[in-house]
Order: sequence, then structure tokens, then C-alpha cells
Amino acid sequence: MVNGGRGSQSQDYFLRSIIKTELLMNHKDLDAWKQAMFLTEHIYLASKDFPSSEQFGLTSQLRRAAISVPANIAEGSARKSDKEFTQFLHISLGSLAELETLILLSKTLNTFHQNRQMN
Repeated sequence: MVNGGRGSQSQDYFLRSIIKTELLMNHKDLDAWKQAMFLTEHIYLASKDFPSSEQFGLTSQLRRAAISVPANIAEGSARKSDKEFTQFLHISLGSLAELETLILLSKTLNTFHQNRQMN
């Protein structure tokens, strides 16, 4: 054995990376991630008919907030600790609150068409 029976640093790194990979949750298996992806898809579909004057305003902000939800769930699930995962879930909740505000504003401004209204 090398290093008094402990193995080399590269072997230790390799083993730690395998253990970490085995312990990580796959974000694609999480119901919250699946629902967030569904929501994001519908935000994109609903906002595609927004006026061109909103392309760099409300449309962009709405889509960014929507994308942030599943992205933060995925990033958090890849982190080392439950504390970090929880932090990213809280960021996702913040993005959901932002998204709700933008949807309400869109409804107030009649940006969403009647046939695509979101409840």
C-alpha cells in the first residue's frame, strides 16, 4: 500500500467523487422540479403572444423568473448538504413569488389573452 496503507490522493479523490455521486439526488426525479418545468413551459407558451413592446420587459422578466425555479431546484439537489439544498429551495420560492407578481401584473395589464389566462 502507498502512504502507510491510506492510498494515494488521486484514489481518495476518486472514491469521494463516487460516494458524492451516489448520495446526490437526481433533480429529474423530484416532483417539485417536474412541476416547475411544466410551469416554465406554460409560461413560455402563454407569453409568446405578448406584445412586442414587452419583449425586453415583462416577457423577459416573466420567463427568467420561471426558469429560475427549476434551475435552482436542480442546482440545490447537486449540492453537498441538506442546508445548501434548502437554501436553493428558498431561492426557488422567491422566484415563484416574483413569478406570481408578474402574472398578476400581466393580468392587470391584460397582457395574457383570454384563451391563455392563468389562474
